[in-house]
Amino acid sequence: MKIRTNVVKLLVAAGALALAGSAAAQSKGQFTVSLGANQLKPKVESGAISAPALPNSIGDVGKDTQPIAVITYGLTDNISVETAVGTPYKHKIYGAGAIAAGGELGSVKALPAVALLQYRFFEPNARFRPYVGLGVTYAMFQKETGSFRMTALTNPGGGVPTTFKIDDKLTVSGQIGAQFNVNEKWFLNASYIKTKLRTDVHFSTNQTQHMKLDPDSFIVSVGYKF
Repeated sequence: MKIRTNVVKLLVAAGALALAGSAAAQSKGQFTVSLGANQLKPKVESGAISAPALPNSIGDVGKDTQPIAVITYGLTDNISVETAVGTPYKHKIYGAGAIAAGGELGSVKALPAVALLQYRFFEPNARFRPYVGLGVTYAMFQKETGSFRMTALTNPGGGVPTTFKIDDKLTVSGQIGAQFNVNEKWFLNASYIKTKLRTDVHFSTNQTQHMKLDPDSFIVSVGYKF
C-alpha cells in the first residue's frame, strides 16, 4: 500500500508540473527521434527438454543492453505511432532445474521489431507528457550457438555437436512511458514495454523445448523534435 501511495503522489506531482510549465508542442504531423539504451530482460518460464533428456531439464535466459533509436510520429495532438531500431541483443542461455549445474549452454541473438500506437496525455505544449501504448512485436532469433555442455546434456557420447533453432514469433506488446520537454527542441524520454512471447526450441537431436520468455524492456533516451 505504501508503494502504491507513493506512485499516486508522484503522478499528482507530475500533473502539477505539466500544468505549470510549457514547451514546444509535440503535436500532429511532428516527427521526433531519440537515442538511448534499452535493457531487454526475459522473464523465463521454461518447459523441459523432451526425452531422452533428464526430467526437469529446463533453461534460463540472461538479459542484455544495447543502443536504440526511437522514432515517433504524431497522428494527432494526442495519438502517435512509434517504432525503434537497434543492434541485436545477445542472450546467454543457462541450464536450470535438473541441469542447473550445467552452467552456460549456449547463446542467441534476438532482434525484436516493434510498432506501437500511443495515447499521450495532457496538451501538446505540456512540459511533462505521460503516455501508454499498445502494438505488435516480431521477435527474430539468429546465430543460435550451443556449447559443449549442451552437447553433453542432449547427445552424450554421440560425437556430434548439438545445434538448435528458436522459432521467430509475432506477438503483442504494451507500453507505459513519459516524456519531459527540456526546451523547444530537446526532450528526455523513459518507457517500459512488456511483451508476451512464447516460442519453441528445436534441437538437432530431434528434441524440443517450449519457452515462455515474456521480456521486460526498459528504455531511456534523449530526443530531438523536427
